[in-house]
Order: sequence, then structure tokens, then C-alpha cells
Amino acid sequence: MSASTPREGGEPSASAAASHSEPPPVDIPALGEGPRQTVPFLVLQFFIFPLTIVAVCVAVFVVFGLIAGESKGAREYLGEVRSGGANRRWQAAFELSKVLQAGKDPALADPRFRSEVLGLFEDAARDDPRVRRYLALALGRLGDREAVPALLEAVRDEGGDRRAPDPETRIYALWALGAIGDPAALPEILARARDEDAGLRKTAVHALGAFPGDEAAAALGTALLDPAEDVRWNAAIALARRGEEAAVPVILQMIDRAHLDAVPELTAEQRDRAMLEALAAAAALPSPELRAALARLRESDPSLKVREAARRALAGEGPASVPPPGAR
Repeated sequence: MSASTPREGGEPSASAAASHSEPPPVDIPALGEGPRQTVPFLVLQFFIFPLTIVAVCVAVFVVFGLIAGESKGAREYLGEVRSGGANRRWQAAFELSKVLQAGKDPALADPRFRSEVLGLFEDAARDDPRVRRYLALALGRLGDREAVPALLEAVRDEGGDRRAPDPETRIYALWALGAIGDPAALPEILARARDEDAGLRKTAVHALGAFPGDEAAAALGTALLDPAEDVRWNAAIALARRGEEAAVPVILQMIDRAHLDAVPELTAEQRDRAMLEALAAAAALPSPELRAALARLRESDPSLKVREAARRALAGEGPASVPPPGAR
């Protein structure tokens, strides 16, 4: 029964007109005598109208998405890094690194563009540290060996010239050296794999995965015994991709949810990411113990992504992607 309402238009009833001392009666239809809504009206009310609202919302979302996502090229972002405001410059440097990651921008074919990025990185030594960090990321994604000396200098930066050292910039520069893979950077990366700073050790060990040869492999083997969990993890992933069975014990820990649950300050997302990285690297390892663990994960892990990664590992499919600095 519909809620009681005054008569349409708010006009008083006949009895109200007869006596002004009484309030106008409310017309309550008898049960079953109320106005009936036809099927077409019900369809309009419960389907067409809401659908129209949803369509309008989607259209607004798409339009604003297109406006916000107006594609700027690498050169436009580089210009903003050079002359933008204090807060805009580091954001532009970050966007630049994302554009370069796609590897499709026409500026990548221009040697002058690479020189400009390198020049801005060198000039940013006393700038907002975030600008330099993301420019280091951009240099790594450009893969230009001309940037190696400047990146090495940034890694060695101990805060001279009355400047406080920025550990994050050193980590980003170290990652970039690994992404470039120039043998000239190997001695410095090996040294940082023994650094007192666990963040530098983790990134150096990750970078060593890009270098072939016994020297890098030996350093990775040593890192399997590092006191820091994520240093051991990076070493195990790098060795697993080489097919080194020495990585198996640590890889087994990385795909063991009970072990991951015991790692302090590790979020659920980070646990899954660690497992996915380990599973992708495990594809190169023929260990029977590891393959049995992969089969269990494929059948019963609560994460569908982990189960699919375990299936792919058992099938010998695809390596994991290389994470940027800051990723566990």
C-alpha cells in the first residue's frame, strides 16, 4: 500500500471546503484499489531510468579520463622538469619515467633527448631529491651507457659539499645501473652488495641479476646468507633465473605462506608479490622438492593469481618482470 499523500495539487476536499476548522482529509485508497503501474512504466522506472543514469555517469567518467589522460610526450614532460614549478617538476620526472618504460615515444630515437635527460640529472644534484630519483629511473629505462659515470657518482654520493646524502637517490641510481647493465658499473655494484645499508644491498643484489659471469654469481651466492630477508630473496630470484639450484631453499621459503606470515611488516599484497616473483623464477629450476611445492600451490592456494603462476612455473613459462626500486 502506498504512503498516504494529500490530494494532487494540494486542493482541499469537499468536506474541507465546508468546514475550515477541520484539516483536509487524507484520501487513503482501499486495499487493492490504488492506482496500478503498468508494465511499461515499471520497466521505465526500474530499468531504463537507472540505466540512463549509469550511462551518463560512464560518459562523464570517460570524458574526464580523456581530459586527464591527454597524452603528453617525453619531450613535454622533460620541458616541465626543466622549467615547471617546484611541485610539478618531480611529478613530471615521474611521468617521464613512465612514458619511457613503454618504450614507444619517438624521442627515444633522438640522441639529443638522452643527453638532455642526463644533463638535467646532473644539474639536479642540489634540487628536490625526488626530481633526481625519477630522472635516475628514466636514465635506467633509456639504457644509455653514457649515463653510467653520472649514476656511479650518485651511488657513491656520501653527502659532500655540505649536502646531506639522500639514500633513496643512491638506490634509484643503483637500480638504473643494473637496468643499463654496463660492465663498467659491476665493481661498484659488487661493493654495494656488501654495504652496511640493507636497502643498498638489496638493490645491488637485484642489479647483479643483469650481469653474467662467475663474479656476479659468487656475490649472489653470498647474498643468500644475508641477514636481511629481502636481500636473500633478490639473490634467490636472480640465481633461480640462471638455473642455479642453490636458490631452491630460499625460493621454497618465498612460496611458503606460513613463512611469509611470520615476516614482520609484510602486507598481504607484498606477500603475494613475493610469491609471484619467486614462482616465475622457479620455472628454470628442476628441483623435485620445488616442483612438488608448485603443484600444491597450483591446486590449493587461496590466490587465483598464485595458482596460475604456479601452473605457469610447472609448464616452464615466462620469467617475472623486473621491479623498480622500492619494490620488495
